[in-house]
Amino acid sequence: MEIRIAHSPDSDDAFMFYALAKDKLPTGKFHFSHTLQDIETLNRAALKGEYEVSAVSIHAYAYIADKYALLPSGASMGERYGPVLVSRADSHSGGVRGKRIAIPGRMTSAYLALKLFEPNFSEVVVPFDQIMDVVARGEAEAGLLIHEGQLTYALEGFQKIVDLGEWWNDQTGLPLPLGGNVIRRDLGSAAIGEVSRLLRESIRYSLEHREAALTHAMGYARGLETCQADRFVGMYVNDRTLDYGPDGRRAVQLFLDRAFEKGIIPHRVVADFVD
Repeated sequence: MEIRIAHSPDSDDAFMFYALAKDKLPTGKFHFSHTLQDIETLNRAALKGEYEVSAVSIHAYAYIADKYALLPSGASMGERYGPVLVSRADSHSGGVRGKRIAIPGRMTSAYLALKLFEPNFSEVVVPFDQIMDVVARGEAEAGLLIHEGQLTYALEGFQKIVDLGEWWNDQTGLPLPLGGNVIRRDLGSAAIGEVSRLLRESIRYSLEHREAALTHAMGYARGLETCQADRFVGMYVNDRTLDYGPDGRRAVQLFLDRAFEKGIIPHRVVADFVD
């Protein structure tokens, strides 16, 4: 039975799925194939139920909960860190309200967190890896950075306005839920349970064989030095990735609840986890 896994071409996802991508685990009747796309493309594909398993933004889950359940493993959570809103180092930020801000997509969790932080701004949708270029050219006054940009923005000549992971933790005392793995409900409970187990074992394998998994992940690190990639992977693939934990699950539900209360998503959503 083929299970198509869709995830982003980033070092943390590559690290997470190393064991399955390189046939390090016995998978029984399941054959896993991998599709790599940026997170906003994955969010849009999930609207159509395109893949059996997919990495998605927690924000996007609000629109796909009828088709997908959240897997208990695979979370990307910001533990007092997360998407960073930046401006050019030579600019005077002067707050966020009313500014033109380059964002990596309207279904990303980074965008939702920014809307919760400040709802009044003019958004410019840009591929995530072009945001710093757009801000540098003056086409936006600020940019919302995800992935490696969170580590490298100062070296590229930008200054931080706010780290949304820090802000969320100050507001709630909880980690910021950014991404998760989802599985299509129509696979049935038996297949869902076994695939869930294998995905968790893939994450565990990488954590226990860190050097080999990191070597694999370096192929997706987009210019990061090994020490930077190791740090980035450690931020988003850790014990929390094996299981959200009770506070992680509370954070997901609160994130979705606040999005509804602020009118950012159209209906209340219950975070439904595979158990």
